[in-house]
Amino acid sequence: MPRKVEDFEVGDAPSLDTLVRRMEAAGGFSSQQLVRGVDLLAAMLADEELTLFLSFPADIVATGTRGLLRELIAGGYVDGVITTCGTLDHDLARAERPYLHGEWDLDDAELRRRGSYRLGNLVIPETSYGPVVERRLTRLLRRRWKAGRRSLSARELVWELGAEMEGARGRGSLCRAAFERKVPFIVPGLLDGAVGSQLWMFWQQQKGFQLDLFSDEQALSDLVFEAKRSGALMLGGGISKHHTIWWNQFRGGLDAAVYVTTAVEWDGSLSGARTREAISWGKLKPRARHVTVEGDVTVVLPLLLGAALERIR
Repeated sequence: MPRKVEDFEVGDAPSLDTLVRRMEAAGGFSSQQLVRGVDLLAAMLADEELTLFLSFPADIVATGTRGLLRELIAGGYVDGVITTCGTLDHDLARAERPYLHGEWDLDDAELRRRGSYRLGNLVIPETSYGPVVERRLTRLLRRRWKAGRRSLSARELVWELGAEMEGARGRGSLCRAAFERKVPFIVPGLLDGAVGSQLWMFWQQQKGFQLDLFSDEQALSDLVFEAKRSGALMLGGGISKHHTIWWNQFRGGLDAAVYVTTAVEWDGSLSGARTREAISWGKLKPRARHVTVEGDVTVVLPLLLGAALERIR
């Protein structure tokens, strides 16, 4: 029996979960995907036998969305994180120095002259970024080398960085949360960022230094093959999304997936591919529960996660 479209009301300041339930009744267009996303994410977060992967790109870590990612990690909701090198850059930098609000239409040449970067409508002073990462990485790598350590995996790097972020500096840090929960961070593109450049520069001085990325892949393999069921919350696309679904194809595919994206599918990109396409590759099981939510992660995730957590609590 078709459901009747109900008018939306928010005058009584409803909770997030109530707001989402009203979206379902209102029959809005993209909002229906968000409703389905909340239903599925709540089920995944509540499933203690589900191995849950969280994947995301670096740009959202430069925003306050970092706090939501940290809540997922620190709360013990995720079993593995797959992300990009820039996530480490921004997490380290923001632990030391602030990022600033800006505008989309700022004069980029003027920003360059003043020594600031623009990331969308954020402004990052140069002194809050590169020098912070360089100091932190240089100290860590020199200590390890002096102690006789000659190799480093992404997981070890994240946990060691997190171990150093005590007190106020670590309060908002993803690295700190991962260290405390011992959640593995997999960074398949570890050289693509400020942290990667510092690793390369250290190698220039100490050619015996090696990156042990194969042990990261082994840790990811163990998570995948030991999972009774596997699910993923994938925010944005690129290498983070692909690495998540690529590894899960070896166990026959994900059992559940929520994907948030602004990318279009008609250009054939991986970032634009909806979850249903992954079924043809064996990266998502044919009977898996899945939904693609179209929208900006910084808008969608507060609603998606807030309503899901409210529901399961």
